[in-house]
Amino acid sequence: MGKPQILLLTHGGWGMSLMEGVRMVIGAVDFVKEVPLRPQVTFQEYLALVREAADAMPDGSLILTDMFGGTTTNAGALVGREKNIRVFSGLNAPLLIEACLGLMEEGSIDFDSVLETGETSVMDVIEKITKSLQEREVEKNG
Repeated sequence: MGKPQILLLTHGGWGMSLMEGVRMVIGAVDFVKEVPLRPQVTFQEYLALVREAADAMPDGSLILTDMFGGTTTNAGALVGREKNIRVFSGLNAPLLIEACLGLMEEGSIDFDSVLETGETSVMDVIEKITKSLQEREVEKNG
């Protein structure tokens, strides 16, 4: 049925804005689609849109949602179970880039790697930089 795809489920459609940024980093990713949740759409209407999009997705595809417990994730979870498609919540740029690079380079998604990237991509920047500078100072002064 073809190359796996990525489906973004986001409130207000910010997933495609995120894709614009991702394109700046890694180039064209025609295998990523989005089903935006708009305020006027009911859950049942949204669920039908997600099902329709998922019907076109081959095995090995991935649904990424913006926030756990929200309508996007709830719809994704229902459809993912029906279609045997993996569903990850907590969409961010590093997570999406990891999933896209796997498809671009290997033709498949390394789900464990995508999850690991998502889990490690959120950090306290000031703390991280301070720790790195302190470690350099220790190495320098031996």
